[in-house]
Amino acid sequence: MNSDYKKYIPQKAIPFVQFLIDKHHFLLKIVNQRQTKHGDFRKLPAGKFQITVNNNLNKYQFLLTLIHEIAHHVTHQKFGRVQPHGKEWKTVFQHLMLPFLRPEIYPKEILPYLANYLKNPKASTDADINLSLALKGNEAETGKSFIFAVTEGTLFTFKNIVYKKGKKRRTRYECLNLSNNKVYLFNQNTEVEKHDKS
Repeated sequence: MNSDYKKYIPQKAIPFVQFLIDKHHFLLKIVNQRQTKHGDFRKLPAGKFQITVNNNLNKYQFLLTLIHEIAHHVTHQKFGRVQPHGKEWKTVFQHLMLPFLRPEIYPKEILPYLANYLKNPKASTDADINLSLALKGNEAETGKSFIFAVTEGTLFTFKNIVYKKGKKRRTRYECLNLSNNKVYLFNQNTEVEKHDKS
């Protein structure tokens, strides 16, 4: 099961990832896309550990998510129960990512944003707009648009709910949920479907 991962990451990253898998003993499961997360780490019964990563990520997102989750595992082994994305995890994650910060693995369009993100990594790469866009090659999924590219006042659909795009507030957009008339804040890099008025 662990060998399936090789087609999901950049070729030159394989030896480093294989080393981490061999050293830290965990089960890697590649799963169908989940709306709320790219990956996760959990302790299974009988003392085993499992990492899951979504199968719809491109190889750069997949690798970063995998190392993020391995960092949770290593942090758990070294420090026991600590804050999930606290200083221990950040230090471990930065250390584990170092061998991957090279142009043979991450293209030069991504490297500066990735290096900047790793100075103080957040729980989600999506929280870093520049890195998130660079990882996606500045292209939304087919049939979708990034919310920053949608005109103010336009209707769009997100998770089967119709919203109306409003004003930008510092880093996010106010959008009106037309089913409950509440305003929600959307990150600039959220991918939405423009609403078909017909």
